[in-house]
Order: sequence, then structure tokens, then C-alpha cells
Amino acid sequence: MPEFCDVAVPVPLDLVFTYRVPADAAPVVGGRVVVPFRQQRMTGIVVELHDRKPSVTIKNIHTLLDATPVLDEQLLHLGRWISDYYLAPLGEVFRTMLPLNAEFKRAIGYRLTEQGQMALHQAGLSGSSARSRHTPEEQAAEFRVLDYIAGFISENDFCLKSEVGQAESRVEKDDNGPGKSTALAVPSNPAVDGALPPEGATLVREETLRSATRVSKSILAGMIRKKWLAREDVSCPRDAARTIKIALLKSAEGKLNENQRTLVDTLAASGGRFPVTTLPSLGVPRTTLATLIRRGLVEIVEEPMQFTVSRSKPRPALFDFDLNLAQQSALKRVKEVVAARKFSGMLLHGITGSGKTAVYLAAMRAVLEVGRSAILLVPEIGLTPAVAADLHQIFGDEVAILHSALSDRERAEQWHRIKRGEARMVVGTRSAVFAPLTDLALIIVDEEHDSSYKQEETPRYHARDIAVMRAKMASAVVLLGSATPSMESYFNAKKNKYALVELPDRVQQRPLPEVEIIDMRQEFQETGQEQVISRKLSAEIKERLERKEQVMVLLNRRGYSPVVLCRTCGKKLECQNCAIALTHHKREHKMVCHYCGYTAPVPKACVHCGSEYVYFLGTGSEKLEELLHGMFPQARIARLDRDTVRSHQDFERALNALNEGELDLLVGTQMIAKGHDIHGVTLVGVVGADVALGFPDFRAAERTFQLLTQVAGRAGRGQTPGKVVLQTYFQDHYAVQYAARHDFLAFYEKELQFRSWMHYPPYSALANVLVRSDKLDDALQWSGILGKWFDGTRHEDVRVLGPAPAPITRLKRDYRYHFVLKSPSREKLNTTLRAMLVHAAQKKVPRTQVIVDVDALWLM
Repeated sequence: MPEFCDVAVPVPLDLVFTYRVPADAAPVVGGRVVVPFRQQRMTGIVVELHDRKPSVTIKNIHTLLDATPVLDEQLLHLGRWISDYYLAPLGEVFRTMLPLNAEFKRAIGYRLTEQGQMALHQAGLSGSSARSRHTPEEQAAEFRVLDYIAGFISENDFCLKSEVGQAESRVEKDDNGPGKSTALAVPSNPAVDGALPPEGATLVREETLRSATRVSKSILAGMIRKKWLAREDVSCPRDAARTIKIALLKSAEGKLNENQRTLVDTLAASGGRFPVTTLPSLGVPRTTLATLIRRGLVEIVEEPMQFTVSRSKPRPALFDFDLNLAQQSALKRVKEVVAARKFSGMLLHGITGSGKTAVYLAAMRAVLEVGRSAILLVPEIGLTPAVAADLHQIFGDEVAILHSALSDRERAEQWHRIKRGEARMVVGTRSAVFAPLTDLALIIVDEEHDSSYKQEETPRYHARDIAVMRAKMASAVVLLGSATPSMESYFNAKKNKYALVELPDRVQQRPLPEVEIIDMRQEFQETGQEQVISRKLSAEIKERLERKEQVMVLLNRRGYSPVVLCRTCGKKLECQNCAIALTHHKREHKMVCHYCGYTAPVPKACVHCGSEYVYFLGTGSEKLEELLHGMFPQARIARLDRDTVRSHQDFERALNALNEGELDLLVGTQMIAKGHDIHGVTLVGVVGADVALGFPDFRAAERTFQLLTQVAGRAGRGQTPGKVVLQTYFQDHYAVQYAARHDFLAFYEKELQFRSWMHYPPYSALANVLVRSDKLDDALQWSGILGKWFDGTRHEDVRVLGPAPAPITRLKRDYRYHFVLKSPSREKLNTTLRAMLVHAAQKKVPRTQVIVDVDALWLM
């Protein structure tokens, strides 16, 4: 066994760290280990085993967590590529790739120092805590703590011991269940210096210590100040299996009071068992259950909790209809390249309602039939349950689901199912691209244009591009699908980097919806007042409701009013942490920042000048819902945005209600625009269709065209033709006009002209470098340092714009300045960015305060 190993630790440093391998340990490349890192123990991934002795003092590995790799060679290679391309620390990349947070818990541990051992010895000789100024009660409490830790031995706290391999036996488990292991943990103050306790020193959990010795936190804090104790944050393995407590009825005999009788009758009516979590819904106090348990009438057992792939109803008879000729041709091409077992990139450009999902599912079924694996990525968590329901109907238990709305334990459970080979079809959002599948044949990226595939925190990867790279490494096929492909993907298809497959018609020859543009400037002139809902849209909604048809209305802005303005001083109410106006939320009666979450009471007077003339300006989805309720009081109306959807269950309930005909009208933000196949919707209204056109972003027109086209595609997907009403103040803008004509190609050619003139993607690679600090002087100084370096250094084929204040100059208490870099060569751009980071480090600019976003989608 090699003597040393290199470990990638999740800290914001572009380094791996070398540790000594103890004689009785056998780490594996791709496996997890717990290592000392400053005053903490952290979990990292072993990336190399070697015998190269470093020139500095080396610490030992603390604990081995895996006997076999959790990241195979291919995923390790992919992680290194992500780290290199996106300039992200390797340890943070691996942490993102492993959704195993449920397998560890953070704990606070205490250990005796040498001074503490001396104090205990003196107390033993003198019968008290020697030379203490505290009261006798405090001295006794301190002695109990010292004595308890000195004699502490507990199997339950094995994870806090410092002996290498002590936890290893606990993480081994048979093939039927996941191992108990520690996921990656972010350090609160990472550094490479400092020391951990000597081998064999015992750490005791805080809750264990306080429970056994009956001492307060203040006593422990005092002992830390005396340096009798050392406090450390640690990670402890725990079982990731989810369980639920079930109440079982053993007997109904004996005298019972009213509450007891209610509980016993409910148990009897439900077959003698029900989950304890349902107890509050009965209106019975928990003490009632405790009494029944004590009397032996009820027993509590723990059972494994079943994972529900989706509560959405699958579409009936998915494959009862025949694929049309275009779908058959697309499916044939996918099957051929999959069978070749060579990398191939394909772009499936199909208009809304053209049956792209049927092609996806048929291709995945073909892959499963030959015993191989596939991944289906969807952009929104809300789309995942619907697609998962379809997949579960076709593939049964071969389907696993991965997305961030699952609990940590649910995600770990699904990950282990995939790792063990129990599920070969994976559906999920961007993180599902890292699913540990073997023999991967096909990766499908649905709605590949969607910006939610881009992660806005380190590592700032784009799941579409990771899917392409992973498919290339696995000699698999990547299929990108969209009705409105991104400029970059369609450009690549036109350059023959991807094979272009077209679905030009809707299934069953259904027509595209008619689109009518309403000029809101003219509406104002004719009515004399600003209208949220035009007369035409109002009439169309009324007509659909009378015909018992369903309506969607899109307004891509949350809240009730987006701005609160003082008519006296002209100032608006802004967030204390961001240079952003607070949004009024009427139902919750508060002002909210949609960026940092800051809240404030609704002002009765101006906070700047005290004037009572406070004006609530503009309309959000909450106000639109209220207006529609007033206009159509008999209609069943619901709202779908991030204020009403707190979990994926909320999303499923709303869409199921719409599918079942329990709703007449659905109001929402862009959440309602993507991928939903609801046949009863015959009218889509778009309020404020041009909001995004005012953003200082070169992608504003592309985003507007995509959103309008996607939401228009929700209309007329059933037997009844659909209609779309677009309300706009810029009816002559090419993005609005081409969206109304469903003409992607004309928009693409027009937008491509502007991109070529300004050297923006797809004609160049782009990166956004953001310098931030909660102190304005630091942000200015650091951006000035980098600006001087860019000005004074020659960068071949790299254009640098900036430094300049970011469009949102202050966000989450940080002042922000940025540079935009463009280059026709990704390699030269990467080289320049690396050199910049080296210079920043030399000038002591903190690495965490310089954000490098390669292929940035959001420049605000």
C-alpha cells in the first residue's frame, strides 16, 4: 500500500492535500476519508495514492469511510474537467457531485487539554478544583465534566474518537442497504495550519456531556477560557435510512376517556395502524397516546419509509398512439447512434406540442431493453414529478429521481439505489447529471435552453455542457431538446457539431395557437387609464369560462406590488442588504427582498421623509390573482409561483387540480410556462410580455422570445384549438413579433446578427469576473488591482470590459464590481483567468471574494 494519498477537501483553495496512510488503513481512489484540517475533521475524496514524500510534516488520515469508490474513474475524470474548466476547487466540485449529506451529522465535541488533565489530577489530590474562584457548586460541576470526559467510553460516540479506522467497521453494510458514512462538510474557517488532538484523545458530544453531568453551556464556556477543554466541530456517521413511527392497536378493552376512545376508534377504523405523525389532525393530545402505550393498548414500531417517485398521475396510454413520421425518424436516428456505442451530440428541435417527450421515453425504453442506462434532465423541480410519473408507468422500479426538493435522506436513498444498479433510468434536475450509473448509453436534456441548468454558486457549472462532456467520456449519446434552442446549441448544430433533428409539426396535426398582440399604449389612450388586463384579454377569458375551458395567465413577477414609492420625496423603499426595491406581499402583510429574503413591515409613511403619501406601484402575480377574482368571482382560480409553492408536493397538487378540471384559471410566473401538457387549456394570456427587454443583458431578447414561445405552447394541446393574447408596450420588437409568428429561425438569424457585431456568444466564449466585499473600499481596491493587471498585461485574443459596478451594485450586503471577458478561444480565456487568479492571490485578494463565472448566463 502506498504511504501517502492526495485528498480533495471541500475548501475554497485550488489545491489537494497530502496525508499519510497508516499501516492498517487501505484507502481507495474515489473513496471518502476523514482528515484533520486545522481544528476540524473534514471529509474529502482520495484522488491519488503515491509514495512521494512531501518536504513538510504530514498528518495521518483520521478515518476511512469507503471500502469501494463512491466516485468511479469516469466521474473522477469528469470532476477534474469541471474543476479545470470552471476554475472551481476540486473538493467543492466533488461535494456537489455527491448528494450524501444525510449520511453525516454535525456535532460539537469536547476533549481534555493537558491543562484540564492537570486540573483533574490536582482536584483528585485536594478534593476540589484547585485555585478556582468559582462557587463550590461551579467547582463541583467542573470536576464532574473533567471526570466524565477522562473516563468516557461509549460505543454510541465512536465517531468522535481519534483512532484511524475505528469507524470503518461501522460504515460497512451488506448489498441491501447504504453504508453509514460521512458526506462532505464545508469548514467555517478553513486553513491548513493548526493541530488536532493526539491519537487516542477522546471527544465527547456536547449533548451527551451536558446530559450526563447536568452542566450549563456557561460552565463549559468557562472551562474553555481556562483552557481545560477544547471544543471542536466534527462529522459523525449516521444511518441514512428513513423510518416512520407507526401506532399499532393491541387491544380496545378497558375503560377509556373521550380522547382515548377517539384515538382507539381511529386506529380500529384504519386497520389497527396509522402513522404517529397524523396524531395532531385528530385533535388529541400526545399524552393520550403515551397513556395508551403505558397501559399496553397501543404499541409504537418503526418501519422503513417508502419513497414515492411521484404523486402526479401519469398520462394514460402513453404509447397507444402511433408516432408520426417525424417522431419515428428522430427515434430511429437516436437508436442508431446509441447502438454504435460512440459519442454523438444531437439537437432535437421540435415546436411546442410536437411530441418530444414521446421520443425521449421511447428512446429510454430502447436503452433499457438492451440492459443499459439513461438520464433525463428537466429544468424545473415542478416538471420532475410529471415526467417521473410517466417513467414510473413505463419502467416501474427501474426509475430513480434526484433533485434538490427531496430531503437529504431521500436523495441519499435514491443515489444508493442507482449506485447498486437497482435503477437504470434517472430523472432529475441539473444535479442528476452526476448520477452514478454504469454503462451509460443516453443523456437527454429537455428544454436545454433553460437558464436553471446553470448553477449560480461554486462550482458554477452548466448541466447541459456537463451532460455533453459526460456523454463524450462514456462514449454515449447526448440528446438536447427544445422548441426554442439556445443560440449556442443551434449555432453548434448549424456548424455540424451536433446532428440537427427537426419535429416541425404538432402531434395529430393539431394547429399552433393563434397569437394576438395587444398594444398597451393604445389601450391606455382608448381607456384613459392604465390597465393590467386589457379589454380583449378580459373578453377572451370570459368566453373560455362560459365554454367550460381552462385559462392560463402569465405575469413573470412575484408579489403584489414590486415598488413602493413616496410621492413627496420620490424615493423608493429598498432592501437594507441589496440595491433592490422591496416587493409588497399583501397576503403576508410585509415587504420582501426577493434576493436575500430580508423582510420589513408595510410602511404607513415614507421611511425617508415621513410623508403619508406612499404609493404602491406596479403589479405582481398576487395582485393579478386578486384582480381576476374580482372580475370573475365564480371562477375557480389558483396561483402558481414561489410564494404559493413551498415544496414539490404543492406544485404537484396545483397541476393535478388543473389536469383534473378542478381549476378554471391558473395565474403564475414562468413556472407555468415550461413543459406542462394540459389538454384543457385553450387560452393563454401574457401580462407584461416585455418586462425582461428592459434588463441590461445581451440575452434579454433571447429570454423574452423563449418565454413567450414556451407559454404560448401551453395553449391548444388538446382537441380544441388554442389562442394566445400577448399584452406588450413594445409590439414592434423583433422578439415579440417572431414569438407571435412561432418563427424560431427568423429570430435566430436576427439575433445572430447582433451577437456577431458585438462579439458575444456563440461567436466568443464569455466569462464574468465579480469582485465583492461588504466594505465598499475593499471592493473598489480589489477591482482596481485586477483592473490595473488587465490593463498592464497583454492578453492575446481576450477582450476585457471593466471594471464597472455590477447592474445590481449591492447584493446580500456585498458591494459588487465586475469584468466581462470575451474571447474566440476558450483555451486563451481560461489561461487569462488562471493568471488573474494567481495575481489576485499574490496581492492578497481573498479567493472567496473573486467569483469567476465561465459561460455566465446572468450578468446582473
